[in-house]
Amino acid sequence: MVSFDDQEGQIWYNGELVPWKDTKLHVLTHGLHYASCVFEGERVYNGEVFKLREHTQRLIDSAHELGFEIPYSLEELEQATRDTVTAQGYPDAYVRPVAWRGSEMMGVSAQTNTINVAIAVWEWPSYFSPEARMRGIKLKTSKWRRPSPETAPVHAKAAGLYMICTLSKHEAEADGCDDALMLDWRGQGAESTGANIFLVQEGKIHTPTPDCFLDGITRRTVIGLAKDRDYEVIERTIMPEEFAKTDEVFVTGTAAEVTPVGKIDDYNFQVGSVTRALLEDYDALVRAAGSEAAA
Repeated sequence: MVSFDDQEGQIWYNGELVPWKDTKLHVLTHGLHYASCVFEGERVYNGEVFKLREHTQRLIDSAHELGFEIPYSLEELEQATRDTVTAQGYPDAYVRPVAWRGSEMMGVSAQTNTINVAIAVWEWPSYFSPEARMRGIKLKTSKWRRPSPETAPVHAKAAGLYMICTLSKHEAEADGCDDALMLDWRGQGAESTGANIFLVQEGKIHTPTPDCFLDGITRRTVIGLAKDRDYEVIERTIMPEEFAKTDEVFVTGTAAEVTPVGKIDDYNFQVGSVTRALLEDYDALVRAAGSEAAA
């Protein structure tokens, strides 16, 4: 496997495309030590970024949540993303915009630090293996919990919030699972480490209210697709014991797209008709959007 710092191509870095291997930053960068960093995850289909406007706006909003201003407009960031996608030349890819405080001050306070921005694009296989995806991935409930909104900027896509995601996913993988289910600080169902979760009970779709985690862009897209099919979608508190009466479970995210869940702890689920329909609808939507833009 080729390391991510040893690939070919170009990365957009503070206003210009530079060779991939030349995008360096200092070890005394504030974003590295104090997690003053926000990012996005975007997908390219047929050469076009899906929901580029929404992702770019969320990057700007996340920076505001962390108390800094990205030194480029929404339109400039969108154009930089398109330029990087074009430079890399992949018809289907993953896009990672990231913004962080630099190295001028090293301490908790970083009032005068430069805000740096980079956009990288690389080829992206399935987030989960195709085999795992179609049989339904396995989740294990994590001991780590999503924090209360009074304790962290929970609605920002901020690097520091993913520390417990890495811990949770590593523990799940060590136990032979694909990912972890995260509860919130109240013990309510929240999400997986990088995707929102949905339950199907008696033909109705239920999903946790996003009051302490990201209301994902893919989440909102899939809710729209479900309503187009006249499925009832209910956003509410979901407790873990409800899995006993749940027929289907799936997760949604930019990387995961729509992925069926076959098992959570000791609960088993079928990859049923609702999940399959929404998986197919989402795939058709993103491919059609890319084809229309490329035409």
